[in-house]
Amino acid sequence: MRRITYLAPVLVLTIAVILSSIFVVDERQRALVLQFGQIRQVIEEPGLNFKVPFIQEVVYYDDRILSLDTAPIEVTPSDDRRLVVDAFARYRIEDVVQFRQAVGVGGLRTGEDRLEGIINPTIRAVLGADGVTSNTILSTERARLMDEITAQARARAAVLGLEVLDVRLKQTNLPAQNLEATFARMRAEREREATDEIARGNEAAQRVRAQADRTVVELVSEAQREAEITRGEADAERNSIFAQAFGQDPEFFEFYRSMTAYERALRQQNSTMVISPDSEFFEYLDSSGLSGLPQ
Repeated sequence: MRRITYLAPVLVLTIAVILSSIFVVDERQRALVLQFGQIRQVIEEPGLNFKVPFIQEVVYYDDRILSLDTAPIEVTPSDDRRLVVDAFARYRIEDVVQFRQAVGVGGLRTGEDRLEGIINPTIRAVLGADGVTSNTILSTERARLMDEITAQARARAAVLGLEVLDVRLKQTNLPAQNLEATFARMRAEREREATDEIARGNEAAQRVRAQADRTVVELVSEAQREAEITRGEADAERNSIFAQAFGQDPEFFEFYRSMTAYERALRQQNSTMVISPDSEFFEYLDSSGLSGLPQ
């Protein structure tokens, strides 16, 4: 019984040693076996592997394609129009040994910081090169510029054991203060255009009103001219009739004119008249005047 009691801890310790010497690398990983910080073995194939327990350690690295979103940066193209550029990169760890030597114990976090320190200056250099304007960055030339950024970043990141597969520009905007100034210019331009349109509309309205007023004046003048002509022709015809009537019977014509004058003079609102009794106005109202009328 005492012997079994002694063997149990030994058995547990043995199992623990065996388990600590076994490690598994799956298909998404690669691993380094380190001994006192020195690389002893590189595991690039998935499967079951062994290490010296308590002396060696295993560091795993992702073997997949990784993404890195860089912090937005300001770039100044050759036309001095500042832009805020937001980019992302796709990369993979090409050489785990070189990557470990470059970043040390910092691992992937340190590697991404170092990679961002490569990509951002490369973006500034390419987008700020001679001949590259803000319009170029926002045109179809954008794809060529991204390919150039990718090529330069790939060459510089090789010392880290990283392979840069692609660098893409997500957003290219004006800085906040420039946006406000741009919006202000756009508003001022639209207000100026609106003012011009209103002025042109008022001018057109004035022309239409002036033309309408002129047409009214011309129509009224023409109507008055035609009315005066008609009135003159009517007066002439009336005078002609009067002249013919006067020529045919002057005495009757005088009598008719006097009766008309009486009718106009002796109306209800004007029934009182002060006139001399021997006035010729009443020639046909006395007996002597009526004697001369035609029978």
